[in-house]
Amino acid sequence: MFRGFRPTSLRVQNVESLSHNTKRLRFEYPDQTWTSGLQLTYQRGFLDLVVKKYPHGKVSSHLHTLQPGDSLYFLGPLPGGYRWSAATANEHSRVYLIAGGSGITPTYQLARGILEDNPNANTKVQVVFGANTAQDLVLKKELDILQQRFADRLQMHYLVSEAGPSTGEADNKDVSYGARVNTSRLRQFFGARREGDEKVFVCGPPGMEKALVGGRTCGRGILEELGFQKDQVHVF
Repeated sequence: MFRGFRPTSLRVQNVESLSHNTKRLRFEYPDQTWTSGLQLTYQRGFLDLVVKKYPHGKVSSHLHTLQPGDSLYFLGPLPGGYRWSAATANEHSRVYLIAGGSGITPTYQLARGILEDNPNANTKVQVVFGANTAQDLVLKKELDILQQRFADRLQMHYLVSEAGPSTGEADNKDVSYGARVNTSRLRQFFGARREGDEKVFVCGPPGMEKALVGGRTCGRGILEELGFQKDQVHVF
């Protein structure tokens, strides 16, 4: 579908509310047999975008106003960046995916690619998903289904910073409340021993990424403290 860096207009087919501030927008292609042509996308005939609305976000606010029948222009794909392929999976014994908030959307897509593109690979995957509230755990249903399908290869860790379930909210037994993505949690999940073929992908708010990766102004990040080398970590 997306070939060459030129604008393409797509029509909104369906809008689904996933939480109080997140929607899934489905855009249909002119031909139902088409795919996007982008890596790690599998649907034929449509493209899904999961969009979180921010209070002062002009783009996210506009996207949340779209209704079935409306159109939106897409421009891409952008060149460069990290490229994952089916062959890449066998290069890593373990892949750790750390997501914060809406960063789970590309993380979920990557997890599917690692597991589905090469179902016979031995690569183990752990996903750490941090959110403010249980309501913010968007795509949890899809992630739980993925874990059931690949129970021997995929582990999920849900961390919610609020102290407990909100009033009227079901108590998710697999969610850790009053928890954050920090050194002790990641050491608990990942263990203390590092292997050279492990890979870490990080996607989340700038503050979380800075804490995990570090930098000139803040020193070592959590991942370096846990023994990961810079070439083992990719932020997207």
